[in-house]
Amino acid sequence: MIKEIISIVLVGGLLSSSGSVFAADGIRRIVRADGVIEYTNVSNKASSAQSGNALRSGKKKTYESIYKYRESNGVLTFSDQKPRGGIEFQTLKFACFACNPTSTINWNNTPLNLTAYEDYVSQSAKQHAVDPALIRAVMHAESAFNPAAVSSQGAQGLMQLMPATARELGVSDALNAAENIQGGVKYLGELLGMYHGDILRATAAYNAGPGAVKKYNGVPPYAETKAYVERVGILHKRYQEAGY
Repeated sequence: MIKEIISIVLVGGLLSSSGSVFAADGIRRIVRADGVIEYTNVSNKASSAQSGNALRSGKKKTYESIYKYRESNGVLTFSDQKPRGGIEFQTLKFACFACNPTSTINWNNTPLNLTAYEDYVSQSAKQHAVDPALIRAVMHAESAFNPAAVSSQGAQGLMQLMPATARELGVSDALNAAENIQGGVKYLGELLGMYHGDILRATAAYNAGPGAVKKYNGVPPYAETKAYVERVGILHKRYQEAGY
C-alpha cells in the first residue's frame, strides 16, 4: 500500500509527513463530528501574553485560511500561503471560535477584548435593545473579533452571518465590521424576542438555528451547540463583570 505524501508549508519553512493524520508546529488536522476535515495553523492553547495582547487589540488572526493544492511533483500540500503560477487550489476554512467541544481554552480566564468595535457594539445594542455584554460575548465566541473570519459552512465576519441570513438582515457586505455587527445584533435581538429573553435558547438558536431549538424544545443535544452555549454564558458574565 502506497501512502500519500503530504507537505505542510508555513511562513517559516516546509514540513512534511506521510499518511493522512499529522500535527506539527501548530498545524492540526481536525475531523469534526459531522465528518468534515479541517486544517488549522492556530493552536487552541493560545494563552501567551502576546496572544492576550492581540485579542485585546482586536487584531488577532484567529482563523487562517489554509490552501490545499498538489505540486507539480504530485505532493499534496497544505499552506497558509496562496499558491502562485496558476496552480489549482482549494481554500479550507474553520468553524466558530467557541464551537470545538474539545477546545482546551479556559473560558473563565481567556483574555477579554474590551475595546474592539466599541462604537458599533454600543450603537447596535441601543438600537436593538440587546445587552452589549452579550453582543461582545457572542462576537468573541463566533470569531474572536476577527472581521475576516469565514467558516467551513460559509458564515462570515465578526458575528459569523450565513449569506442567506445576512441578506434577510439587509447586510450587503458581511465582512464589513459595521454591517456585520448591525446585522448580527439585529438577529440576536429577534431571537431574544422569540424566546422571551431566554438567553440560553437565543444563543442556541444563533448557533444551531431556531428549527433545532424548536425540535428539542431547548438547547439541542449537539456537542458543538452545548459547548457554544456554555461558553457564551461564561463570556457574557465576564463581560458584564468587566463593565459592559
